[in-house]
Amino acid sequence: MQNPTLKQDVLESLKHLPDDADIDEMMYRLYVIDKIHKSREAIKQGQMIGHEDLKNEIAQW
Repeated sequence: MQNPTLKQDVLESLKHLPDDADIDEMMYRLYVIDKIHKSREAIKQGQMIGHEDLKNEIAQW
C-alpha cells in the first residue's frame, strides 16, 4: 500500500472540515499534516532517536 501524497492528505482533511470552519482550523490541519509527512520522511532516512536516548535527553532538562 502506497502512502498518500501531501496533496491527497490535505484535500482529504479539508473535505472533512465543516462548512463553517475558519482559516485557523484549516491552517492547523495543514500544519499537522506537514509535520506528519516530514516525520515519515525522517524515519525513512533513519533520522530518528531511540527511546532510551530520548529518555536520557529529557532527564537532562
